[in-house]
Amino acid sequence: MIKNDLFLRALNNEKVERPPVWMMRQAGRYLPEFRALRDKYDFFTRCETPELAAEITVQPIRIVKPDAAILFSDILVVPRAMGIHVELKDNLGPIIPNPIRTMEQVNQVFVPDVNETLGYVFDAIKLTKEMLNDEVPLIGFAGSPWTIFCYAVEGKGSKSFDTAKGFCFSNPVAAHTLLQKITDTTILYLKEKVKAGCNAIQIFDSWGGMLSPVDYQEFSWQYINQIVEALADDTKVIVFGKGCWFALGDMAKSKASALGVDWTCSPRNARYLTGGNITLQGNFDPSRLLSPIPTIKKMVHEMIDEFGKDNYIVNLGHGILPNIPVDHAKAFVEAVKEYNK
Repeated sequence: MIKNDLFLRALNNEKVERPPVWMMRQAGRYLPEFRALRDKYDFFTRCETPELAAEITVQPIRIVKPDAAILFSDILVVPRAMGIHVELKDNLGPIIPNPIRTMEQVNQVFVPDVNETLGYVFDAIKLTKEMLNDEVPLIGFAGSPWTIFCYAVEGKGSKSFDTAKGFCFSNPVAAHTLLQKITDTTILYLKEKVKAGCNAIQIFDSWGGMLSPVDYQEFSWQYINQIVEALADDTKVIVFGKGCWFALGDMAKSKASALGVDWTCSPRNARYLTGGNITLQGNFDPSRLLSPIPTIKKMVHEMIDEFGKDNYIVNLGHGILPNIPVDHAKAFVEAVKEYNK
């Protein structure tokens, strides 16, 4: 049994003494301990070496002490497993040297044997579970099919992903074929993550907000929902769509156990749009962690008051920034632990 099961109880819609707290990207760049490993090993070496991935996952549990761990990995391990070459360049982010722009290229992308191509992730989960020793739950994750598609077609990060969107609109058959292959791979991948020991799964739709509400249904949500449906009997699934407040109503009708909310949607609107019953997660602006510590604590308490302590998981509205002082990250977590209403 997991000693601190607050996070799992919140996902189960149970009454809690206080909401649980964790931070997206908590295993990462703001921690000096992480940066020491980053200076020694390149990015995909860290992802693909179970001992390193497990150590990085557990670092924030020791240092910042949130209520859940999230496995250190990357959403782009999935396209790499599907035969799409991905490089990570310093200060540039992910680069796909041969972006997918034709049906012929889509046909070359394959749904892999995930145990063969992504076995290192499952090994990292098993090792992490040993290191966590049932102190807190472990979250596994994947990018949404649309978000993976954006990188695969655009070839790099973008402010608007016009090329990826244009491919959908000019070549919808090829686009849907690729999205389905990503979806099928992601389902196989996440099912194995649960078998390896993950206690919950989060789907990150980082670029969902690039689409109009109508296009979101066609090119993103229908594929996310396939994943949710496939996993719902095995585990709890959190769906986080950045900039996707317009889809919260549809998401709330799905089998997702919780929905992430970014900082552009108020707690009141998020509760209204989702019908008031589903667990919500979020939505502190990551930049706000640069505020003075007393301000952070005050704002966190106000945020919990607005969301309500039940059916709520405290988190940021996106990943923690690399320039956040560790003391400020600790203050964010401590503010939740001090909450008493």
